[in-house]
Amino acid sequence: MHQALLDFIARDENYWKLNIFFVVLGTAAVSFVASQVLRHLKKQLQRTETVWDDAALNAADKPLRFLIWVLGINIACNIIAKHSSAELFRYAGTVREVIVIFIMAWFLMRFVRNVEQELLNPPPGKTPVDVTSAHAISKLVRISIGITAALILLEKLGYSVAGVMAFGGIGGIAVGFAAKDLLANFFGGLMIFLDRPFSIGDWVRSPDRNIEGTVEHIGWRQTLIRTPDKRPLYVPNSMFASIAVENPSRMTHRRINENIGLRYDDWEKLPVIVERVKTMLDAHADIDNEQNRVVCLDKLNASSVDFIVTAFTTLRSGPEFQLVKQDVLLKIMKIVAEEGAEFAFPTQTVHLNTGNPAEPNKA
Repeated sequence: MHQALLDFIARDENYWKLNIFFVVLGTAAVSFVASQVLRHLKKQLQRTETVWDDAALNAADKPLRFLIWVLGINIACNIIAKHSSAELFRYAGTVREVIVIFIMAWFLMRFVRNVEQELLNPPPGKTPVDVTSAHAISKLVRISIGITAALILLEKLGYSVAGVMAFGGIGGIAVGFAAKDLLANFFGGLMIFLDRPFSIGDWVRSPDRNIEGTVEHIGWRQTLIRTPDKRPLYVPNSMFASIAVENPSRMTHRRINENIGLRYDDWEKLPVIVERVKTMLDAHADIDNEQNRVVCLDKLNASSVDFIVTAFTTLRSGPEFQLVKQDVLLKIMKIVAEEGAEFAFPTQTVHLNTGNPAEPNKA
């Protein structure tokens, strides 16, 4: 049918240039109509709850218009080829097939990216998917689409895919040795996506290295961590396979653990103070009393009698935890003051000899 259309348009030798004008005009008209139809469909499909139709239409907008122009220009090139001896126009069919494959891959990658964005930013009332998993799956699918499109293009251009795969198998060893660090980082990123020791937005730190901050991006080669002083820290993914990583963002509770010292003169008041602190913790709204809680005499220091206060809060956020800890400590200070006791300070007793100094021996 395509060839019949070309023969019909180009059968009049005297008006082939005019035919080209009508082909370009018709292409522009079809492109305009297609854009209007897509816009109307978008408005209609926005009323539905599914994300697939919106993602497909948004992904098809630019590739479809580009495809229409490619087909229109290809028809015009075929008309010119019948009246020109230029060798360039003989490859219009091959160029068209290559561009069509590129457009299909472009559409699929846009579709995958749009689905990812729709799942990460759902309508109100729906729970978004895990950011790390969505990014990982999206990247893997886009890489697969790119590799598949490249292999199809090579086949269309006359290269043997089997030969390319064989060359890749032989050259893979040399590439592996030359880019071992890059491959180590790639597989390190893959393990992060599969094991998910942390996700984007988590606060992490490593006791083995000077690494602490909020995870902002997890790539295939490196992970971006924003430190507390807002410096970007780029950590190679292979490093996470050899270091311990703490993830405070996934803590179930946070612990208050304080040693409080009283004067030795107030040791008799300590049992009452301890009982009042226990009662205060029992009544505190942000203390989880189902967890281990300890308030008791801890040790006798050189200048103080120390009791320990250990409790777990239900709040995990750092600023919120600090406010709860402050409230608990202020209430302990109030209890100590109400019982007439005082906190101990480091003291030292110096004994002075007030007697006569020994007389020196006389020779």
